[in-house]
Amino acid sequence: MSKLSLAKDKIRILLLEGVHENAVKVFENAGYSNIEFHKKALDESVLKEKIKDAHVVGVRSRTQLTQEVINSAEKLFSVGCFCIGTNQVDLRTALSRGVPVFNAPYSNTRSVAELVLGEAIMLMRGIVQKSASCHEGGWIKSAAGSYEVRGKTLGIIGYGHIGSQLSILAEAIGMKVVYFDVVNKLPLGNAQPCETMDQLLQRSDVVSLHVPDTPETKNMIGAREFGEMKAGAHFINAARGTVVDIPALANAIKDGHVGGAAVDVFPSEPKGAEDEFVSDLRGLSNVILTPHIGGSTQEAQANIGTEVAEKLVKYSDDGSTFGAVNFMEVSLPVKGAGTRFMHIHHNKPGVMARIAEIMEEHGFNILGQFLQTDGEYGYVVVDVDVDISEGLGVRQALNDIAGTIRLRFLR
Repeated sequence: MSKLSLAKDKIRILLLEGVHENAVKVFENAGYSNIEFHKKALDESVLKEKIKDAHVVGVRSRTQLTQEVINSAEKLFSVGCFCIGTNQVDLRTALSRGVPVFNAPYSNTRSVAELVLGEAIMLMRGIVQKSASCHEGGWIKSAAGSYEVRGKTLGIIGYGHIGSQLSILAEAIGMKVVYFDVVNKLPLGNAQPCETMDQLLQRSDVVSLHVPDTPETKNMIGAREFGEMKAGAHFINAARGTVVDIPALANAIKDGHVGGAAVDVFPSEPKGAEDEFVSDLRGLSNVILTPHIGGSTQEAQANIGTEVAEKLVKYSDDGSTFGAVNFMEVSLPVKGAGTRFMHIHHNKPGVMARIAEIMEEHGFNILGQFLQTDGEYGYVVVDVDVDISEGLGVRQALNDIAGTIRLRFLR
């Protein structure tokens, strides 16, 4: 698939789900003006029609870029997920089409960590029940079942960017922190690693999940794990909806073994505000339910808008794929004089040799060459010292190399 160089005002950018206005500003400041903006997600039939002529697409968590949708995008060369997760995109199909996918893995870590810490305090104080009682005219003025978090143990499952930041915040207010991760992680502050997840569950007054959505984490917390928790301990999930067996959690709360819970993510979530939220946790007075808003603060969305848009602009401007989640990562200098082209291909012997032959045949001097492969696919960026015009047949020769997936030239 050969893509000729396009002027910036010809590159169509499709932004969905009301991504932050910072994203639009980043594109406009970089010279991109052909931007279509939608406040909500689109129905699949409309999405397939809109994406057909788009070069760059930006989504949040609701839009599903399936294999079928991606294959209907005839001109697409990059995707931006304006959030942490990328499970809404068929990453393998995107890679096979030569489309890198970018996200914002760090921009909302503080927002999630703050929410979890606030929920831990509210659960330990029984705020949910007391607030509901006041709304109904009651007055539960009692210290029974109400505790300070100072001196209590917070167990963090998944000690990555969010988990480790939560660890720091929790220690700052006097909590003890233990954590468990399948990868060895150095502790921050006085946090202590646990050898097993069961050990963490047995020690913690509050358990908080911060793990990715993978086959290994699906329903990783169920009836057995809730049974391992201390009687009366609290449980928080602001990670992924698929990692917790919700009916098991509801049962553990109803029988009193789990003292309370806060859940922000669910296995099945409404597509929009007009759809009913259905969960076994509804109606339980000691459960905080929030609509997947862990990272939904103005600060986080502004940071995400800037971060992802800057990655998309950098890839469009100079071919840099640093930060792509599904693609070979190549960090590139700003394009200089002459021509830069990007060649995405199946990683087969002879591709690089053939590119060099074509350059030699036309008398071009290679100023720089950057290559990265993942075993199955390869990505090479080449700078040459001349402006490659349309009539020389270079594009066609490069496109005819066996295994070529996508070829793109930069002005």
